[in-house]
Amino acid sequence: MKKLISNILPFMFLAAATAVYAADGSGDVVTQVAFEEFKKSMVVGIDTVWVLFTAFLVFFMNMGFAMVESGLCRAKNTVNILTKNFIVFAIASISFWMIGWGLMFGNGNWFMGLEGILFASGADNSPATGDAYRGAYTAISWAGVPLWAKFFFQLVFAGTAATIVSGAVAERIRFKSFIFFSFILVGIMYPLTGHWIWGGGWLQSLGMWDFAGSTVVHSVGGWSALAGVILLGSRLGKYRADGSVNPIFGHNMSLVTMGGLVLWFGWFGFNPGSTMSVGDGSAIAHIAVTTNTAAAMAILGSTVTSWIIQKKPDLSMIINGALAGLVAITAPCAFVSVPSSAIIGLIAGVLVVFAVLMFDKLKLDDPVGALSVHLVNGVFGTLAVGLFAQDKITGAATGNGLFFGGGFKLLAVQATGVVAVGAFTFTVAFAVWYVIKLVMGIKVSREEEIQGLDIGEHGMKAYPDFQGFITK
Repeated sequence: MKKLISNILPFMFLAAATAVYAADGSGDVVTQVAFEEFKKSMVVGIDTVWVLFTAFLVFFMNMGFAMVESGLCRAKNTVNILTKNFIVFAIASISFWMIGWGLMFGNGNWFMGLEGILFASGADNSPATGDAYRGAYTAISWAGVPLWAKFFFQLVFAGTAATIVSGAVAERIRFKSFIFFSFILVGIMYPLTGHWIWGGGWLQSLGMWDFAGSTVVHSVGGWSALAGVILLGSRLGKYRADGSVNPIFGHNMSLVTMGGLVLWFGWFGFNPGSTMSVGDGSAIAHIAVTTNTAAAMAILGSTVTSWIIQKKPDLSMIINGALAGLVAITAPCAFVSVPSSAIIGLIAGVLVVFAVLMFDKLKLDDPVGALSVHLVNGVFGTLAVGLFAQDKITGAATGNGLFFGGGFKLLAVQATGVVAVGAFTFTVAFAVWYVIKLVMGIKVSREEEIQGLDIGEHGMKAYPDFQGFITK
């Protein structure tokens, strides 16, 4: 406490002295300059705390994904799913640090960043507000927090894209194959399209808007997952001989519910944190409310829709409805009004139910509904900017969307981004998955799938005490 007081007192004295000097017109120039520097330092410090705090919330979402995915799958695959969700952030951390950051945010051309790989950039890491970086990372110099704060914030987003894939390919993917794909996704695929939209690339120049990543994060994860699901094929017993669906129920809906709430909570870091500054409190509050409103309305939409179609209010549909609304509002959260966010959420909630049924009819086996949540609603959320955007509603000059007198201009740009990112990501992901399949295989054996990946891949069980007594 004494040390804290001794550190604070000089700044308190400096502030008081400057106020006195300013009041009587006799302010000392040196003192005023020192105080201005102190204010700048404080602004950077507060912004840094905000960015890191929200990044920690997004990191916490890893637990939410682990709970949702493991709960929606069978007990015999729990260890495998938990292991994938635990290790994927480690893989993402190394891959993004070594390759991805420079490709995404390094100065380069319309397609990719060419500077700053492994941070070998000579970038000015001065914390000075307003001119934080010169050098290799011009595209992300708009906020004044230190370089490593920006890197960590972007890292947790990159890790999320890889986590999305985990759920869609659950219960039949080889562990080592998933690790290898995750490294390529976060190191190369994700940052390339991210550069197009956030790193000064061609879609950003064209005028595409994606505030927190409906396309950059969620659609990219979804398209990558779709390619894997196609090459993997379905789980044993998922589809009957006549083509009808044989439901495979998750083993722990309590985990799924808790995971859904963790993800909802973490999204308040995902979206409001993308301001990367506390300078505009009204914008942060607006984003928080649009985010929450979309989630709430999506829950109502998915509940009613599943109740009508399935004759019962399906809990898994309700939870995925919330996540669908959150994904859909991720791109437009800073560009639309609260009433518009409600409409976006409602549509997302309805859409996710029909998407789950559609993928089942197509025999694309997605155990957790990741394609319906992240791919379908990532696309919808990106297009929603072109439909519902209101120019400068939180300061960003987006132009107006179709429903607010802006015509088709913004919608056309958003659609261009959706198609370009989708085509590129799916094609490259399919090629990567295919090479992995040829080299090391991607699907476990029939025997291992029947026994469960926990034993086959990891040699252990998640619930050994519930398997019956072992007799000699």
